[in-house]
Amino acid sequence: MINRPLIIQYRWRVLAVVLASVAITAGLVRWWNGPEVEVKTVIQRDFLQTVVASGHVETPHRADIGVQITGVVVRIPVAEGQTVKAGDLLVELDAVELQANERQAALAMVQAQDRLRQLREVQAPVAEQNLRQAQVTLENARSTLRRNQDLFVKNFISDAALDDSRKAVDLADAQMRSAQNQFDTAGTQGSDTALAQASVAQTHASLQAARARTGYAQVRSPRDGTLIARNVEVGDVVQPGKVLMTLSPTGQTQLIVDIDEKNLHFLALGQKALASADAFAQQRFSAELTYINPGVNAQTGAVQVKLDVSAPPVNLRQDMTVSVDIEVARHAQALLLASSAVRDADSAAPWVFLVKDGRAQRHPLRLGLRSGGWAEVLEGLRVGDKVIDGVAAFESGERVHAIAHTE
Repeated sequence: MINRPLIIQYRWRVLAVVLASVAITAGLVRWWNGPEVEVKTVIQRDFLQTVVASGHVETPHRADIGVQITGVVVRIPVAEGQTVKAGDLLVELDAVELQANERQAALAMVQAQDRLRQLREVQAPVAEQNLRQAQVTLENARSTLRRNQDLFVKNFISDAALDDSRKAVDLADAQMRSAQNQFDTAGTQGSDTALAQASVAQTHASLQAARARTGYAQVRSPRDGTLIARNVEVGDVVQPGKVLMTLSPTGQTQLIVDIDEKNLHFLALGQKALASADAFAQQRFSAELTYINPGVNAQTGAVQVKLDVSAPPVNLRQDMTVSVDIEVARHAQALLLASSAVRDADSAAPWVFLVKDGRAQRHPLRLGLRSGGWAEVLEGLRVGDKVIDGVAAFESGERVHAIAHTE
């Protein structure tokens, strides 16, 4: 008769022995293979190195809008964010007093012009006529004196008559000189004419100044652009020196970016870049490096660069924060390895743990470009080589079990 409990007990013992054997075998296999390690595979493809930084949007110049005279604001026909054209009215001041001063200056100039016209059309011709008459009177007096002198020699007239003739000549001569002075004064080169012309010029300048001050009551846009700030309201009393509005002129859009000085040697004018506004991260646009500041900021250790944007997106705004990837180098079909697998990458002798024949072998290499989590391998590795990822320490020659991880 079969003893079933003994059979079951025997089977369990056999199973336990088998499981123990399997466990021991697995342990031996793990011991023989070494610890599991994740590896990165060396690949080959085109490699682009970029310098990544952030900055902001800016047009080359901003115009701060203010007034040139003190006054009260009566009208503001524009709003913040509005696009304006050159010459558009931005701010208007109360100009009643200014317009009155302009009219007064215009009247003074008209009076000065009338005075000059009167001098030329009336006084100068009258002075010329008086001079001619005085010349005729003097000539007649001199002729009369000559006749009386002849008559006096012949004793036909008395000394008193001759003396009267002399006095008539002196009087006519004085009148002629007076008429001559009046003619010279009223003539084109005379002092009266010069004074009248100076008065016309002075009143004309006063009128121009009055018109200019009246014009100052209307503040107009100096060029096309967008108003990005407004600090004034109707009824405000404004004066020179206060910024009322800020205009972002229409023109070349630029990205102002601060680059860490350690990347300065990578940069060169004309390099291409891809940028995106943080507010529209999925919308990337092209830019070009056009300016590198010759100085380094001592506080931040950064170099300011500027990139031109030839075709800015319609939603790009002044002062928006942007992220920029500047292309500084491109190598075709480069050998690449994940940077996380490279030990002492910043030193003069970088190295890796190369997995070969199931063992970790310390292996030197020479690096080229590094960007975006990748390092270019110039010497030391080949396509398909497996390199231990991470910073775990191993003995050179130690057995490891590689878990392949390709990029």
